Amino acid sequence: MLDPVTTRYTEALFNLAKEKGALEAVQADVERLTAEFRSSAVESFFLDARVSLEARRAKLGPLLEGMHDLTRNFVNLLFDKRREEVLRKLGGAFHRRLLTETGAAEGVVESARPLGPGELSQLETALGARLDKRVSLENRVVSDLFGGLRVIVDSRMLDYSFSGRMEGLRKALLDAPLPSLQEA
Repeated sequence: MLDPVTTRYTEALFNLAKEKGALEAVQADVERLTAEFRSSAVESFFLDARVSLEARRAKLGPLLEGMHDLTRNFVNLLFDKRREEVLRKLGGAFHRRLLTETGAAEGVVESARPLGPGELSQLETALGARLDKRVSLENRVVSDLFGGLRVIVDSRMLDYSFSGRMEGLRKALLDAPLPSLQEA
């Protein structure tokens, strides 16, 4: 889940890069930053408030070399505004924004058994038509499911599992009106 601050800053960077015709370059820079921040040592150093801002900026300089001006200015702005934590989830947020821009979505289909490529492709096509997007799904086997599947795409969950349907039936029965004593 992305926080509103990361979403807002990512949206600003994305829109500016698109406006300036530098979307591909900025995307490559964001991917490079994301790869660097996967290292817990790098992440903890740059996000540690106990380390002086000057020391963090000094280490940041070589990392930003060769990056597009928009990316360098963006990262420097984050440090100026004390919003370095945005760098932690910038890669995921930028990727998500890029998917939205291209009319695509990624998701997960959970099933009791592995799905074959044909089954996965059929599901992607059906969901794509329903969501009006190009959908790409990853299959995850979940042993708790007895049968059926659960699909999570675009912050939506479609539960077609046996346990999900049983839960739906349970809720419907609990919400059903009880017969009155006069009818008996």
